[in-house]
Amino acid sequence: MIFSFPRTARATSTLAVAAAVLLLSACGGSDNQNAGFLPLPPSGSNPGQTTPPPAESAPPVQVAFMPDIHFHDVYANFKDGSFPGVFNPKSGRNATIRLMHAQMTSTRLFNENYFAFITALDDAVARGVKLIALPGDFSDDGQPVHMRGLKKVLDDYANKHGIQFFAAPGNHDPNKPLERAGGKADYLGIDAATNRVGAPQPIYSRGGNGDCAASNYSGEWAKVNSSYCTEEVKEQGYAGITEALDQHGLMPKAGYRYFETPYSSYSYQNYDFAKAKEQAAWSRRTFEICAQGAGGTYKKDGYTFCHDVPDTSYLVEPVEGLWLVGIDANVYVPTGTGPNDFNGSGDAGYNKMLTHKPHVIAWLKDVVARGKKQGKQVVAFSHFPMSEFFNGASDDIIALLGAGKMQMARRPAEDVTKALADTGLQVHVGGHMHFNDTAVRNYDDGHGLVNIQAPSMAAYVPAYKLLTFKDATHIDVQTVRLDNVARFDELFDLYREEHRFFTDFPGRLPGGSNGVLWDKTVLDAKSYGEFSTRYMSELVRLRLLNDDWRCEMRELVKSPIYGSDLLVLSQLQTKVTLKQLGNTGNRGLLSSAFFSCLGDAGGDGSAQQAAYAKDYADAEAKARALAGANGMRLEDFNQWKAIDLAGDFVRLANAGDLAFADIPADRARQYKLIAQALEGTNTALALNGSQQVMNDNPAHAVFQARFKPLMQILLKLAKGAPTQHFTIDLQTNKLTDMTSAPTPF
Repeated sequence: MIFSFPRTARATSTLAVAAAVLLLSACGGSDNQNAGFLPLPPSGSNPGQTTPPPAESAPPVQVAFMPDIHFHDVYANFKDGSFPGVFNPKSGRNATIRLMHAQMTSTRLFNENYFAFITALDDAVARGVKLIALPGDFSDDGQPVHMRGLKKVLDDYANKHGIQFFAAPGNHDPNKPLERAGGKADYLGIDAATNRVGAPQPIYSRGGNGDCAASNYSGEWAKVNSSYCTEEVKEQGYAGITEALDQHGLMPKAGYRYFETPYSSYSYQNYDFAKAKEQAAWSRRTFEICAQGAGGTYKKDGYTFCHDVPDTSYLVEPVEGLWLVGIDANVYVPTGTGPNDFNGSGDAGYNKMLTHKPHVIAWLKDVVARGKKQGKQVVAFSHFPMSEFFNGASDDIIALLGAGKMQMARRPAEDVTKALADTGLQVHVGGHMHFNDTAVRNYDDGHGLVNIQAPSMAAYVPAYKLLTFKDATHIDVQTVRLDNVARFDELFDLYREEHRFFTDFPGRLPGGSNGVLWDKTVLDAKSYGEFSTRYMSELVRLRLLNDDWRCEMRELVKSPIYGSDLLVLSQLQTKVTLKQLGNTGNRGLLSSAFFSCLGDAGGDGSAQQAAYAKDYADAEAKARALAGANGMRLEDFNQWKAIDLAGDFVRLANAGDLAFADIPADRARQYKLIAQALEGTNTALALNGSQQVMNDNPAHAVFQARFKPLMQILLKLAKGAPTQHFTIDLQTNKLTDMTSAPTPF
């Protein structure tokens, strides 16, 4: 595939006003569920006016948004005959899956999301949805063996149900712009020595690991030592992704009412399918990017490492009146002169779009202006968020946990969000974060942007977003949970074998979780929703606490501390230092690992058991009185442990109000009381130069200083804009919550 960068800017054309008719969708047929859309102005009328809808209008258009599928074909056929998979007695087929351990230590599931995707598609079909957008990470690194499986699923639903898919790539589709070696070390395999199911199976393409080095592997496939070497798992880059999905939004189709790219030169008025197809050729859809910023007409003196790379952005009008803008927001910043010398795009997002792909932002502004002039409803989707996604708590999270924690590197800057709103775009649906969130930005001149973060069905809470375009000024947004997924436990017997294998051979457990095996009670889940909840608890325990939380906070919540102890700690005042507490009999229930997090300031380390016991008893009396004054008993707080608080904190961060279903109302009330109790504290911590907590701090200081802001953040996360079901008023840029269930917070 040859890519060349067009040096001239795209011409903006005067567009004709569309006729005032409600046409059937591209799928044809009077019974089409998406037939009809927005009332458009009649020929010759003022483009800013619309005609009233007919008395009996067709059903409103619905678009489902399903990002971050991370499709992995669990029964894939390695067509070169290399990896046979592992026989699954429950299905009678050979499973080509990743280890359960890999899932429990990853921010995405690799296997069960296969069944969740099928369930989501069936749910959309049952609702009469004909348009489905895939905002990135539809694959998990774009391997041929799994892309074939994804294409087959999309083709089947398109052919059988008239579904039109619209894909926009994410950072896990082309990991880098061009093809490169790939593979994983943790497929589920069979141990050669014992013939037992459960051993990690490395599978790599040429150059992916030492076994599969080019010197060892030159044919179609090979088995070298313990590794399968096959080109079925290479990372294809843009060329392979676009070839597989060119008929699912990336290229024009005869049934579309309109299609263009940032590199097209025709107008809406003179649109012609043959011309659109010619100008959509991949050789015309590239741009120049340099290490310091955008190339082409934007290039400045001194820019280095400039490359021409593909861009898959497009505008499509699949049904009359709806303009879907699929933005390729991947930004691969060059790092050298080699063909694949680029940084990954995972942390770049729109912060880099403005500096390195400004021509796409300029095109978006032009699209929005033209769409509004013609009475089109313009909605954009891409893989990356256009705004902050933690309900205004991002700065608090950085202050508490440090820069870069909880994916803060992926937060768009506020001036970037404003620049995106300045394009005139009002609604954007993003993915990437695996979060469920709604963010609204309103600006002084009356314009604003609603960023809808659609959750991933491969994470917690599994769901997708359904947008219904009710009329020209209102969009209904629903979050469709995927709690009940057929066949979700089809692979569980294989996981049980894996757990037994690692129990017997703990030294074979892959690295990344400090040698801790996942809890097999995860497999007791009775539904996919419950499975995702248990998965999140394991992810917190095995990875996220280690990745994101400060050492003393992490080890405090991992200690055998109940909620009642936390309420008592909120009331504790003592002169006993952490060093002295460490030498008492019970250490205040804190673990040895907690004390290992502390820096030694020297000084008095004598045990102060009696003094601490008295101070703790006083605090317990205050906590009991505080609970009683709020209609509770201190013993009520013994229904949960500190580790449950950590899990619920992460659940609220990831799922927003969808997490309410998994947090008991009584526990939520108890969280609020602990937060209220901590509000009255004003404790500072003594830190060393490395920001390590010193052990000469009073014993109450760590909890009060660290968990006061944590509880404030938790409540912010629980009180964001609605996400489950709401309407957007495009005239006022305001949301109306359509749910009636009371919030536990």
